[in-house]
Amino acid sequence: MCMTYISRIRELREDHDKTQQQIADYLGTSQTMYARYERGANEMPIRHLVMLCKLYHVSADYILGLNDNTEPPVERTNNLFKRHRKKQK
Repeated sequence: MCMTYISRIRELREDHDKTQQQIADYLGTSQTMYARYERGANEMPIRHLVMLCKLYHVSADYILGLNDNTEPPVERTNNLFKRHRKKQK
């Protein structure tokens, strides 16, 4: 099931045992504004999306609900390359 980024950012925060205040501090915004992102009252700026991807080590596609793979694209590509090399041996 594809989730919206609103659900994903809350899920990621809770899975990492972080408070809204901690994430807001990391993003350089207020807890109130971050809570508005999680409620969908305000759209999250791209710079905050990028920062959350780095913090949680996930792709923007995952947060945006475009796929369910939490592995960042670079790691996914590296893992595919490693599996391909093992098959050739």
